Amino acid sequence: MKGFNNSNFIMAQFYFSVDNNSNILKFQQLVDAIVDSISRNQLKVGEMLPSVNQLMKDCQLSRDTVFKAYAELKQRGIVESVPNRGYFVAKKISKVFLFLDTFKAYKEVLYGSFRDHLSKNTYVDLNFHHYNIKVFESIINDAIGKYSKYVIMNFDRAGVQEIIAKIPKDQLLIIDWKINSMTAHSFVAQDFGKTIHNCFSNHIEKIKNYKRFIYYYPTFTYHPKESIEYFEKFCDANKINFKLIFDKQEFQLRKGDLFFLVSDRTLAKFLDQCHLNNFILGKDVGVISYNETPMKKYVENGITVISTDFIEMGQKAAEFVNSGEKIQFVVPTVLKLRSSL
Repeated sequence: MKGFNNSNFIMAQFYFSVDNNSNILKFQQLVDAIVDSISRNQLKVGEMLPSVNQLMKDCQLSRDTVFKAYAELKQRGIVESVPNRGYFVAKKISKVFLFLDTFKAYKEVLYGSFRDHLSKNTYVDLNFHHYNIKVFESIINDAIGKYSKYVIMNFDRAGVQEIIAKIPKDQLLIIDWKINSMTAHSFVAQDFGKTIHNCFSNHIEKIKNYKRFIYYYPTFTYHPKESIEYFEKFCDANKINFKLIFDKQEFQLRKGDLFFLVSDRTLAKFLDQCHLNNFILGKDVGVISYNETPMKKYVENGITVISTDFIEMGQKAAEFVNSGEKIQFVVPTVLKLRSSL
């Protein structure tokens, strides 16, 4: 067995209790408990795990269940075995708490990039709060002390700052939106205000081809409201005829309209209206959608988007987890020009 002095093994202190009411299989409960103990440094590299017979006796587990759990841990390289001696912790691992708002197409890109750039010995527990402050608080309270790093998407609600203040600052990373963060916090975020103004300004001639520039901000969205301020600033500064709408009853297309949409649900309704009215996208009407997704460059010969780079956001978040060093990074936001503008 590589890396161990076989004559000097230390028996680990490990306690496990089966939850008979759980939907998780017993062998997986045991696997999760061992991984959790290693990540919290309760089990250390080189320490001997309880024998199969001991776990059978103490936890009322079958031999097959214990063997299956240890085989899974061996296959993942977390434990190793020595003939006639037993099973031992083979490597240090860490667990990361990832807390997203919702799981949409661009969040899948972020999550994939985050996972791809983490060190091999890092495991991720993914959770969602859906902008529910009670869920947000409950899940964070339950997670405190169980992870080496906490990567969290904040949102605009009273109480969020007080809740995340319970997490040690050196273990916390705020991603996507800096709201309710403190100056000492690490963050990898996007700018929802000035960058919109700059993106529009870089393509002002295209925008001026339309009679009206309309920002539809639906009542169900949680998109940062500072985007409204900078949309208005851009239109006022460039003497562009514009309109803000919040009511879905006002969401009606007319020839010469250019829409700025921050929800993919409204983008789908926009495209429905284009087809019903036989409008040619990019000529009769135009649209700029917020947030890149893998499909938008193919839909209707390409949807113009304003988007941050979610691959880079995931990569930078993983760098924080891997290194533990403080980071405060604003991910660039760009307008990707396609046929819809």
